[in-house]
Amino acid sequence: MIDYKLLEALATVIECGGFERAGVALGLSQSAVSQRIRTLEIRLGQPVLVRSPVLKATPAGQRLLNHVQQVQLLERDLTKSIPALSEPAARLRIALNADSLDTWWAAAVGAFCANEGLLLDLVIEDQDVGLRRMREGDVAACLCSSPQPVAGARCVPIGTVTYMPLATPDYVHRFFEAGLSETSLRNAPAIVFGPNDQLQHRFLAQCGYHGSFPYHLCPSSEGFVKLALAGMGYGMIMEMQARPEIDAGRLTSIAPGHTLEVQLYWHFWRHGGGIMDRLTQALRSAAMLSPGD
Repeated sequence: MIDYKLLEALATVIECGGFERAGVALGLSQSAVSQRIRTLEIRLGQPVLVRSPVLKATPAGQRLLNHVQQVQLLERDLTKSIPALSEPAARLRIALNADSLDTWWAAAVGAFCANEGLLLDLVIEDQDVGLRRMREGDVAACLCSSPQPVAGARCVPIGTVTYMPLATPDYVHRFFEAGLSETSLRNAPAIVFGPNDQLQHRFLAQCGYHGSFPYHLCPSSEGFVKLALAGMGYGMIMEMQARPEIDAGRLTSIAPGHTLEVQLYWHFWRHGGGIMDRLTQALRSAAMLSPGD
């Protein structure tokens, strides 16, 4: 049986960023908090915290934190039927892609989080690999492009987003004046979000090109657009994010008529309680996306 006082100490140390502040939050001495963490590590036979250079949870510690978050969500449901129970502030660790965070995500969940008193711990991850975080027990939910659910989790379609291969008009004139070709795609610098970003490869495969190409790596959604505006390359940019730049003529497609439609899926553990079901409904109701299947 898990001793939840030990897990509470772990969660509070991480949330407060230190043992002393965690002690204040829990009404314990710093040494008492340290003792609870040591007891937890002895019982597990492995560390749950990395103390330096920056205090953070180990992989085992993060799995425990994920479990604590799910328990807190279930406890919130109990308070609906048993008001006498104290209602903890729920915190939910979610993996999602930077493009969604920079566009529609906040508007979709803002009112819900305020009404529910839900706190979010967001992990930015490429949409093609975000599900790995759930498999590893690192997050309680994720937004990604994979329709395959993790064992013990649910998967629901949220909606479809459109990506376009965009660059400045000068860049298009320089590299694609004669249109798309194997030579132009092989030589034109692209912009890729990160080593796990597959959008560029999917677009090129759609064009019949499977070879190598030069590219800049830019792990920032906002920076991604700025590199494109600077004429450094072309990149797959969410249409809703780039619409002002397209309308102003600052960005244009290197392949007019060619887009990449990406279906987004919301994955969450089945035992997240009613609050998770309500969050899912809020996401599915987001007007910024085309309806899911």
